[in-house]
Amino acid sequence: MSTTTDEPPVAEQSADEYRERLRDLPPSAKLVAKVLETDSPLSQGQLAEESLLPDRTVRYALNRLEEESLVDSRYSFQDARKQVYFLDR
Repeated sequence: MSTTTDEPPVAEQSADEYRERLRDLPPSAKLVAKVLETDSPLSQGQLAEESLLPDRTVRYALNRLEEESLVDSRYSFQDARKQVYFLDR
């Protein structure tokens, strides 16, 4: 016997959940997330270049995204002194 549910597929649920968690964040965090959607991993400096936001604003946006567990980081393979950021869905 098959059971049917009205729930959307898991991929749609995660996309909806991602959008909901992003909804209450400041515009700078939304822009940084959008940049990371199209091109990642990126360093803080690269994010500032791509988004045209000041370094301090990018740092604030990344902190807010990390608080919501929407972004993660690791050390860069090219330069171990730098961290690169990517979306964590």
